[in-house]
Amino acid sequence: MIGDTLATVARLRSSAEATGKPLVRMDSAFYGQPSVAAAIRGGADVSVTVRLDPKVKAAIADIADDAWTTIEYTDALYDQTTQQWISRAEVAEIGFIAFSSRKAAEQVPGRLVVRRIPDLRPAPGQGQQSLFDTWRFHAFFTTTDLDTVTADTTHRGHAVIEQVHADLKDSALAHLPSGRFSANAAWLVMAVIAFNLTRAAATLTGPRLAKARTATIRRTLITIPARIASSARRLTLHLPRGWPWEAAWNTLFNNLFRRHHPIVA
Repeated sequence: MIGDTLATVARLRSSAEATGKPLVRMDSAFYGQPSVAAAIRGGADVSVTVRLDPKVKAAIADIADDAWTTIEYTDALYDQTTQQWISRAEVAEIGFIAFSSRKAAEQVPGRLVVRRIPDLRPAPGQGQQSLFDTWRFHAFFTTTDLDTVTADTTHRGHAVIEQVHADLKDSALAHLPSGRFSANAAWLVMAVIAFNLTRAAATLTGPRLAKARTATIRRTLITIPARIASSARRLTLHLPRGWPWEAAWNTLFNNLFRRHHPIVA
């Protein structure tokens, strides 16, 4: 799948005269030699989360104390484990050979970029003074030439797709599976088309709904009671009086049809 996708990307990039290398970002479930090798064969760089196995932990332990750079999250991170907000972290990197247990031709050289956050779970018997003496680590392997901070920021951006998945599961994909493969495939295509159209409609209304979830868009722009009147080959929608989303809906309508433009039946 990675190879096929990158082949398609290469064809599109050649027609668009794009520059630079594609970047394949993956979570730890895809940290394996076949996945990483497929991405590299397809002409892409990789940025893939690694599991904290003994080899990775040993590499993290070799990072010098003065190599860490403090970063501030754009938004504070809510830590589910400790049920607290964390707004500070540090990043560092170290050279790393992925899959070193394989033969030399299958090994992949790159960097291990590590982000650490204060461990807010003191061990039993420890007082408040030891809260920030220990850290929890998140590491990923990358073959890019981005600097450490930029590489970390770029890798963290891949989590946006999880929000899309959650939104789809909360809407059209809630009806899957049906028990029939062909029906599931057809429904998935329609769900993605509907999702993209819904997002495009919300974006056309302006910044207020540009990042809203599907349920919000459906409630504010789609499932709206209105009376349709036709006069002089024009359609008029009589919308609710005092409706708070009137401006957004009118903006969408005007962008799609142009106000006062006749609609021919």
